[in-house]
Amino acid sequence: MKFAIITHVNHIQSGEDYFAYAPYVREMNIWLKYVDEVIVVAPSSKGNPTTIDLNYIHHKIDFRHVSEFSFTSLKSNLISLYKLPAIFWSIFWAMNKADHIHLRCPGNMGLIGCFVQILFPKKIKTAKYAGNWDPTSKQPWTYKLQTYILRNTFLTRNMQVLVYGDWKNQSKNIKPFFTATYADIEKKSFEEKNFDSAIEFIFVGSLVAGKNPMYALKLVEQLAKKENNVVLNFYGEGIEKVALENYIKENQLQNIVFLNGNQNKETVKNAYKRSHFVILPSKSEGWPKAVAEGMFYGCVPIATSVSCVPFMLDNGKRGVLLEMDLESDLTRIENIIRDQNSFFSKSKLSTEWSQNYTTDVFETEIKNILKK
Repeated sequence: MKFAIITHVNHIQSGEDYFAYAPYVREMNIWLKYVDEVIVVAPSSKGNPTTIDLNYIHHKIDFRHVSEFSFTSLKSNLISLYKLPAIFWSIFWAMNKADHIHLRCPGNMGLIGCFVQILFPKKIKTAKYAGNWDPTSKQPWTYKLQTYILRNTFLTRNMQVLVYGDWKNQSKNIKPFFTATYADIEKKSFEEKNFDSAIEFIFVGSLVAGKNPMYALKLVEQLAKKENNVVLNFYGEGIEKVALENYIKENQLQNIVFLNGNQNKETVKNAYKRSHFVILPSKSEGWPKAVAEGMFYGCVPIATSVSCVPFMLDNGKRGVLLEMDLESDLTRIENIIRDQNSFFSKSKLSTEWSQNYTTDVFETEIKNILKK
């Protein structure tokens, strides 16, 4: 089987290998176990992979570079219009050669892929929509256009669209799905995490405005002001890092808030194991891996009610759904800290739920998809 991947994820060429964002590549390497040849159409550059990059594992990869593009300003619109014919052509010939077409959405490349796949109605296709599929949510117009094309069974034929969450009134090609980070072998029996030492909070993700790291910081700051022995560890990089550093310094929080930067999977996993709460006050998510990963090791999740997060937290039974009101959210978190039985209950429920979604289960589902 020749398997074509159309993705906006930027790749780094290092020698004969192509690296990209590790969670994405780790997932794709599961798909690639069951295909004979791979065509990747994506932006790329030469350089050195970072701590959070990983390479594809396959013996036959045909990588086809395309330029990055965006529609964020008049200038970028004009440049993108100039680039589009070559990008369209690259995607067309990759799809023409493939036996199975796989789109990664939402994204600019996914958008072009949505249009080009219409020309191949008889080819077997899948799309992984890694964003928020909630039909009622506010989304950029390019995302709305992608969801429209993907769910339109006249335009999009012979395709399974894998989405996060089980939404009402969906077309027959929409398949509720999930993602996973840890394997069955990495499961750990539930252990009660007491509050004898510091109560540890962990934030894992890009330090960008959309994920609201500053709100996480302010929540923990207020808990500390109320004489709770708390610690917050950030794992990730981004443009909000400078603002966080300044806030930590100005408010003398150096002893309780730590910016650890990007770290490898094993380091983050060990951090989850010792943490009590995983926090993600994000404005938009698909299936937030950081939340599921923390729950896997008994962290009680604190997250906004976006996309399938209410399902993941069982509407609050397995964690705290943030209202993004500092006083209200603070009160509910304090209530859990004061009632350790409540914390233990949510921690156990989180572990039991998340450990249903392992890479072993994910791989079985992928094998079944590729067989169809």
